[in-house]
Amino acid sequence: MISRIILFTSLLATSVFGFAPVGNNAALRTSLNAAESEVSFGELDGSKVRIGIIRTRWNDEHVTNLVDGAKKALKECNVEEDNIFETSVPGSFELPLAAKYLALSGTVDAIITAGVLIKGDTMHFEYICDATSKAIMNVGIQTNIPVVFGVLTCLNEEQVKKRSSDDNNHGYDWGKTAVEMALLRQEALGAGGKTTTGMGFGTATPLEGGSKGEPAKREKGPGFF
Repeated sequence: MISRIILFTSLLATSVFGFAPVGNNAALRTSLNAAESEVSFGELDGSKVRIGIIRTRWNDEHVTNLVDGAKKALKECNVEEDNIFETSVPGSFELPLAAKYLALSGTVDAIITAGVLIKGDTMHFEYICDATSKAIMNVGIQTNIPVVFGVLTCLNEEQVKKRSSDDNNHGYDWGKTAVEMALLRQEALGAGGKTTTGMGFGTATPLEGGSKGEPAKREKGPGFF
């Protein structure tokens, strides 16, 4: 009986490890690939798109690099400088609520949330990562405004640097993603049309269109921007 149990355990272990990469080289390759972007984007015309950027002041230097990457992408997509709105919050946990306020204001077509979380000695990292990621996703679903999850969740600062450098800046991809999703939203719901939030908040009021060839004028209101 004991010999049968040992044999079964041996076969089970063999079948499990047969699907897993073995050795440090495989783990290293996986780590390097994860740092490099594999997303490709076509030609995107963001000349009539309004993008909001909400960034954290926590890990300010790294977040600034990511935001710079996002702005570079927005510029390449012809997003007007006047149509890029930026504000900041203390940390990543505050990003979802700030994004919801901005989404419900009806002033932008897509939002980029930018932050950096680095693993520490406690479970704080896990709690913030889980809560923030789920909440940011829910903002987009609940408001019909695309919200890009631009929060790096890394185990150490070296991983952050590999993902926010000039050669490989994830913020650049977030900028492209925001424009693509904004255009998708306009195509699906109609540019400047009424969009219901589905949560009883009513409809977002579109901006009044300017004269031909001029961007729509945006009334300055209290608070956000």
